[in-house]
Amino acid sequence: MVAFVTGCLVLSITWTLDSKEKEKELVAIQTKIDAYKISNEEMQRNLDSDDLSDYMERIALEERGYAYPNERRFYDISRD
Repeated sequence: MVAFVTGCLVLSITWTLDSKEKEKELVAIQTKIDAYKISNEEMQRNLDSDDLSDYMERIALEERGYAYPNERRFYDISRD
């Protein structure tokens, strides 16, 4: 009888700890989902607009590092 009660107690504690861990994972996943939803809404707005040139220009300049012809860029290398 004592072994049965001890086993049930251990299982209960294990399940509680597992459920708390799963809740933390769920919160992290929900945060990622929310971020993806915001990103998707922004992309959808850009696709729905008639003029995609502003969007493509921003992506090229900010994310790809492209520059305009004859544009001069200066980088601070003294921080290294």
